[in-house]
Amino acid sequence: MNAIIYDDIVSQRNTIFKVKVRAIAAEKRKVLIVNTNSGGHAIIGFYFAKELLGCGHEEIVSGGGRTVWGDPAEIGKVLEGAQFDAVLDNNGKDLDTVRPVADWAKSCGVKQFLFISSAGIYKPADEPPHVEGDVVKADAGHVGVEKYISEIFGSWSVFRPQYMIGSGNNKDCEEWFFDRIVRGRPVPIPGSGMQLTNISHARDLSSMLALAVENPSAASGNIFNCVSDRAVTLDGMAKLCAQAAGIPVEIVHYDPKAVGVDAKKAFPFRNMHFYAEPRAAKEILGWQGTTNLPEDLKERFDEYVKIGRDKKPMKFELDDKILAALKVPVAA
Repeated sequence: MNAIIYDDIVSQRNTIFKVKVRAIAAEKRKVLIVNTNSGGHAIIGFYFAKELLGCGHEEIVSGGGRTVWGDPAEIGKVLEGAQFDAVLDNNGKDLDTVRPVADWAKSCGVKQFLFISSAGIYKPADEPPHVEGDVVKADAGHVGVEKYISEIFGSWSVFRPQYMIGSGNNKDCEEWFFDRIVRGRPVPIPGSGMQLTNISHARDLSSMLALAVENPSAASGNIFNCVSDRAVTLDGMAKLCAQAAGIPVEIVHYDPKAVGVDAKKAFPFRNMHFYAEPRAAKEILGWQGTTNLPEDLKERFDEYVKIGRDKKPMKFELDDKILAALKVPVAA
C-alpha cells in the first residue's frame, strides 16, 4: 500500500456513494462504496472508507467531495462515465435493491463486487457458532442477492456481519445498556442471560473488507462471517457496559411471554444463542480481530457522556411493564 487518493463522495437519498481510490502495492485500484445512511449496517461503510484512507494516510494525494441526492437505482446516471475496480454494496437487503447496482457494475467492467449480507440469514442450529457453509434461510432477501452476484461476477465476495459497536453507529447496541445503567435502573434481560452472541467493533469489519480488496483472487467466490472472534453472553454485555461506566448494575431476568412483551421490541439482541465465527476470514485472508469489549466499551461510554446522552430525558415504558410484572422496584 503506497498511497490513498480520496476522490469523491456522492450521497443518494437513503444511500451514500463513497468513491475511494486506493493504491495497493504498485497497482492503484478504485473502490466504490454504496452505503446506506440508516440501519445498523451503515457504520460499516464509513469505517471501510476510513480504513482505505488510513493505510498510508501520510501519502494522501488529494481530497474533496460533492453530494448529490437521488435514487440508488439511478447510479448509472449519477456516476456516468466513472470506472471502478471494485464495488462494495452496503445498501441493499434484497435483489430488487441491489440488482441495479450490480448490473451497472457488471456493465462497467467492475472487476470485483463485494456485498454486505447478514449473519441473520443462518437458520438456528444445535451446534453454534455459525460457520460459513451452514444452512441459511432460503427465503431471506440477502440470500437472493448472494446467489445473483455469484452468477454474474467472476470475482465476488459476501460478508455476513452481526451486531457491532463503534462511533457513529445509528442503531443502539451498547447505548441501550448505558441508558439504564447511568440512571440507576435495573437492566431487564430476557431468558437466563446466558445466551451467547457476537458483538464486533466496526474497525474489525472494515479491516476484513480491506483485506478482500487487497487480495481479490483469494477473496473471490467466498463467504465471510464479518464478526469478531469471541462471543459474549447477554448478562456479560450488561456487566461489561457497567464496568466501562464505573457504575454497579442490577440485572433482572424475565420470560417475555409471562410478562406480556415482545422481546424484539424490549431488547436489542435476539433472545437465543446467536453468534458466528470468522473462520473463513482467518484461514483465507489471514485476518485477525482486534475487538476488545472491555476497552472498546470504555471508549464508547466516554463518547456517550460527551454527547450528553446520559442527561437526556428518557421514557422506559416497556421496561416499566416488565419490572412491574416482576415486582422489581425502580428508583424515582
